[in-house]
Amino acid sequence: MRNIPVRRRIILGVLIIGLSVPSLFAEDGVQRTSVTRLSADVKKAINQGLELFSTSQNDNGSWGKSNRPGGTSLALMSFMLQGHIPGEGKYGKKMSKAIDFLISIEKNGYIHDDTSRGMYEHGLATLALSEAWGQSRDPRIRGVLIRAVNVILNAQNHEGGWRYGPRPSTADVSCSAMQIVALASAREAGIAVPQKTIKRATDYLISAEVRSTGGFSYQTLAGAAMGGAGYGRSAAATLGLMLCGQRRHPAARGGVAYVYAAPAVNYQSTSNYYYSHYYAAQAMYQAGDKHFNAYYAKITKALLAKQKEDGGWGSVVDTGFAILTLGVPYRFLPIYQK
Repeated sequence: MRNIPVRRRIILGVLIIGLSVPSLFAEDGVQRTSVTRLSADVKKAINQGLELFSTSQNDNGSWGKSNRPGGTSLALMSFMLQGHIPGEGKYGKKMSKAIDFLISIEKNGYIHDDTSRGMYEHGLATLALSEAWGQSRDPRIRGVLIRAVNVILNAQNHEGGWRYGPRPSTADVSCSAMQIVALASAREAGIAVPQKTIKRATDYLISAEVRSTGGFSYQTLAGAAMGGAGYGRSAAATLGLMLCGQRRHPAARGGVAYVYAAPAVNYQSTSNYYYSHYYAAQAMYQAGDKHFNAYYAKITKALLAKQKEDGGWGSVVDTGFAILTLGVPYRFLPIYQK
């Protein structure tokens, strides 16, 4: 279980570079990626982003005016990315207030407010609280986390995927991947997640594979991919399969090849740019040195050039995704272990 002090967990190795897929999801324990050092410029950029978060938190502990649950979750994970602990040190009080906010907006397990995009942000909040549970002794987190996971479990549809609302309806690959990552983190934190849920989720992702390209479509129709492949959702689906122990599945291998072969323009501009690279960075890390080192060199150059004078990358959500992408070589978030 992961509810042990962070200083002990650091020894175990964590986030991307020491990362290992959570043990209950992994096919093997092979380390595929060696440690990559963060450059001074990348460290500076991350520090500037964290300082922006530190000075822009709302009084209620959230960030931003829109998408507050998601933005707050990403800001909280950005601090944890660098090893900061809720309630301790430079950013401890800010992080504790963020946790307070996420707990305060939970209603029957569903973490949302009137600025939220539904299950997308619920998934991010579940992930953030799960990661925080490994660093905090706050007894409130576990109860909220269990209820939040139950919302995800109960919202899985007949295809095995998820959509915007906290109930079974249609499904899309993007929202489904967000829930899968949240479930992976929660399961590693000791929260019960049925294996049949994971099996149905992986079956759904596999059904969305566009075999002619190796990428993944946005939705399926009659159990088959519907429409063309997209970069962001392909990265998300590929990571989802890897976290569910399907690293060797042809669909996962095809996804790795698709993301790795993306044209240079994707590093400058692509649909849902920051979201897409948040997943691409993790998928490429899980794929190993060859894929990650080539990818990381390109994305760090692009993100450093896109950082604004205030230290951010635009919105709270985009800034959080950018920091989490740049900070892959840190080792403090258990969900991205391998």
